[in-house]
Amino acid sequence: MAKTYGVGIMGAGNISAAYLRLAPLFKGLEVRAVADILPEAAKRRADEFGVAAQTPDELLKNSELDVIVNLTIPSTHFSVSKDIISAGKHAYSEKPFVLSVEEGLALKKAADERGLKVGSAPDTFLGGAHQQAREIIDSGKLGKIMSGTMHVMSRGMEHWHPNPDFFFQPGGGPILDLGPYYITDLVHLLGPVKRLSAFTNMARTERIVSAEGPYKGFSIKVGTPTTIHGILEFHNGAIVTIGASWDVASHGHHNIELYGTDGSIFVPDPNFFGGDLVTTGIEGIRTAVDPWAHPFGVANQDLDKAEPRANYRCAGLADMMQSIETSQTPRCGLDSALHVVEVMTGLLEAGESGKVLTLRTTCERPRALGIEEARALLRA
Repeated sequence: MAKTYGVGIMGAGNISAAYLRLAPLFKGLEVRAVADILPEAAKRRADEFGVAAQTPDELLKNSELDVIVNLTIPSTHFSVSKDIISAGKHAYSEKPFVLSVEEGLALKKAADERGLKVGSAPDTFLGGAHQQAREIIDSGKLGKIMSGTMHVMSRGMEHWHPNPDFFFQPGGGPILDLGPYYITDLVHLLGPVKRLSAFTNMARTERIVSAEGPYKGFSIKVGTPTTIHGILEFHNGAIVTIGASWDVASHGHHNIELYGTDGSIFVPDPNFFGGDLVTTGIEGIRTAVDPWAHPFGVANQDLDKAEPRANYRCAGLADMMQSIETSQTPRCGLDSALHVVEVMTGLLEAGESGKVLTLRTTCERPRALGIEEARALLRA
């Protein structure tokens, strides 16, 4: 990028550390300030990374900032992003960036009127393993992908998160919290969704926090489904079964499996940028895929542990800011993020109504991010 863009962080919670730590990897991004409704939280995070601590109002008025990253809780994502746009700044949000199609369309209208960009996490599908899966699918080696499965299931957030209450309220739950990683990857690999249906339930109406912290032992009221089983029909003809649950002690399903007319592919956890890829031919023999030299597949986190990881959060933000100069559609842009939101909220709606729903939104399949394009986003 020819320009350096001033970045502000709105929200100093757990995820802010990742953005502050990883933004310096990317060309054209310079985090200059962090804000939070709790001044002590903003100061603590700002001091840790050597940036300015501000109030939310000060951040919105900061003339040194071109874009603000919205890391507030999901229920406030819409209102905060609307404030960011009203302040004349580009907005990039953690997922889900809105909780309804109507909210997303309102942000689109406001941003378009001001000539501003709106983008949203997740950007993990830009990781080396997922881009390699895309290359394999696009090559035709597996034939035409006609079906698949997606599973994201565990015991629930209360077992590890110190303050998990909001995960179990409207705007949370496994499909809105973790589903964005999986559904975004599916849209990246297969294109937009045409129709869907689902069944939903919850195993318990209350959860007890067992994670260490100030809320250990507290009871949480559950206000959203914690098990969702659904079916997605894609415009390309593929049909994918979805299982998302926080009511599962253990299971044996792979994260994402896609089945083509000439073979299958087993895609690693889209919550992460890297991972192991496995494919089969028509005979069904599994073969581990040698990882390619994609820069967003190189481990750069937990290097002292048995399983180091690749983490390039901010790739989507860097790509969005680069799109201002190239006039290309951001890979983590509003249209694709809004389509994913409609898929997720549609699954919850179908779970209540029992209907098959035809989606109102669609999007371009996000452009693949090749090796050289990814390198061009990184600082030398």
